[in-house]
Amino acid sequence: MSHRNRLAQETSPYLLQHADNPVDWYPWNSEALEKARKENKPILLSIGYAACHWCHVMAEESFADEETAMLMNQWFINIKVDREERPDLDKIYQTAHQLLTGRGGGWPLTVFLTPDKQLPFYAGTYFPVEESFGRPGFKTVLTEVAHFYYQRRDAIDKITQAITHALAKITETTAQGVALTEAPLPLARESLEKSFDFIHGGFGHAPKFPLPTHLEFLLHWDYFSAGQDVDARQMLDYALTRMAQGGFTDQLGGGFFRYCIDANWMIPHFEKMLYDQAQLIPIYAIFSRIKNDSLLKDTALAALNWVMRDLRSPEGGFYATLNADSEGIEGKYYYWDRDEVRQVLTPLEYSAVAGYFGLNQPPNFEGHWHLWIAEKDASIHSEWLETAKAKLLAARTQRVAPSCDKKVLTGWNALMIKALVKSSQIFSRADFTEAAQTALNFISDHLWKDQRLLAVWTDGRAQLPAYLDDYAFLLDALLAFLQVRWRDDYFQWAIALADQLLAYFYDQENGGFFYTAVDQATPIQRLKIFADEATPSGNGIAVVGLLQLGYWLAESRYLTAAEKTLQAAWAQINVRPDNHDSLLAGLRSYFHPPVIIILRGDAALIPEWQREFTNYYLPDHCCYALPGDSQHLPPALQKPVPSQGVEAYLCQGRECHQVIQSLSDFSNYLHIKSISRGR
Repeated sequence: MSHRNRLAQETSPYLLQHADNPVDWYPWNSEALEKARKENKPILLSIGYAACHWCHVMAEESFADEETAMLMNQWFINIKVDREERPDLDKIYQTAHQLLTGRGGGWPLTVFLTPDKQLPFYAGTYFPVEESFGRPGFKTVLTEVAHFYYQRRDAIDKITQAITHALAKITETTAQGVALTEAPLPLARESLEKSFDFIHGGFGHAPKFPLPTHLEFLLHWDYFSAGQDVDARQMLDYALTRMAQGGFTDQLGGGFFRYCIDANWMIPHFEKMLYDQAQLIPIYAIFSRIKNDSLLKDTALAALNWVMRDLRSPEGGFYATLNADSEGIEGKYYYWDRDEVRQVLTPLEYSAVAGYFGLNQPPNFEGHWHLWIAEKDASIHSEWLETAKAKLLAARTQRVAPSCDKKVLTGWNALMIKALVKSSQIFSRADFTEAAQTALNFISDHLWKDQRLLAVWTDGRAQLPAYLDDYAFLLDALLAFLQVRWRDDYFQWAIALADQLLAYFYDQENGGFFYTAVDQATPIQRLKIFADEATPSGNGIAVVGLLQLGYWLAESRYLTAAEKTLQAAWAQINVRPDNHDSLLAGLRSYFHPPVIIILRGDAALIPEWQREFTNYYLPDHCCYALPGDSQHLPPALQKPVPSQGVEAYLCQGRECHQVIQSLSDFSNYLHIKSISRGR
């Protein structure tokens, strides 16, 4: 039987995947919520995303099943949400799931809500169509939840009151009377060592996530400890190396998968997310230079090339995800059989890759081989290896490829823009700078309307008010981009974003930033999210950006907001400092403001000074080259242009230092700073 429901009118690839279900799906909108109220029907809320394997499984098992759909349509108003378009809904109902079940959530997320205030009273994640592996069958869940709702309203009221109270307590913060210190920084360092897997690398046990905010914390810790904490550097090195060698990395096409189901980075969950690439690439790039490591460098460049090749839209923005499945099977696009490899390669090439990629060992993925680096020394096969890899990649591209979710998300694109900027500096690649600028222009042209950001662009249509992360990440990306190419309009845009953060997201009374704007409709509660998740905390990134701009412009509003945000998060930071890497970066910037270098002078000579700066890894320094004709500069940036040559103005916090007037002195300054940090 053919069906077309309301989701057929949506642009989200995830929602469109469910447009042919017999379920009477609604998107989250006023029509659906009003229908639930009028008919006094509970809401069945299902949240997922296009690249999610278990979302596909539940869709095929349950949502495509006529009998299951009949129960859903009879007893519930069914709402389907793309969590990448509506992270606000996902975050609040994931939190509710944890409160209701006592365990973490995931996708697909299944939550049952009251029709009047959308309060959750029952939640789960994936439900099989029939009972299996200790999980109740979905038809049984539907029937029992419906009976519970209509027959036990008193119990429903008690549950929803408790959830509402608990959510309010989570968001309750105060900046009053909090004295900030640097004490959480070493505590976080200690916690990371306790959770580190010294056998396989990374943190924790299976399933194994890359946790890039932890890796970035160790990268910065190594710098600020002047290389004296050997264990911290070894943890970072071992984690990056094992991930690069394992099946976590796409050994042929480049890029990183979402996570691994095992502890030793062998078999991934095969979806690829833009935000993982954006966060891991600069860590690999930076540490590859520090260590002078070709494997880490090649891993970073391969991921960059994959993003530029497979996730870049014709308009210059970057798509969100690549599916885990192809032809309905997870990982099918990536795994190999030995005979397939032999058919593609010459005997000499096969002999080179068989040991290198573990083909001479037993199959590691459901009777097939998912490629990983089994031999650590590639030099013995170097004559044949690259040719063999190119042939295998070409053969793989002839397979049915995983689908791409072609949403362009503002916040994720901002993360990728910053990754491109950092990579352009480390690898001296002007094409990465150009790609970053094109992506920024895409956001400016399509997602910046009437001095406000929109969250998502799909198929020529921009929609949905942006969230805290979108504003904070874009501010961070602009401040990074201005270090490689100054543009007055981008600088003014950065100031506008900072002002919008304060106007629409900041809690003036208690400190901290809400995830949603004051004029965004939010069910139950406006959340403040201080902990890092798969992406950094918007609060933490906002603190870093506002501190930099605040000192730069002598703008007390920005500095006060940053300080009060740290104070508002202080209680949570001290309970689990290692859950708040981004805010800890803000805390470090609060006590040790970055040195801001302003280059002024001959436009023909300035690039040489910029290149000299990028020769050093100095994360506590920012370097901006301001052309002589820059307009509308604030007083702090109105440094005189020398009659000849270039001059470097150095400021830190509220102090300015002696002007550097020669390239040799500038190089000497940078060298001394680098040496003092163990470089």
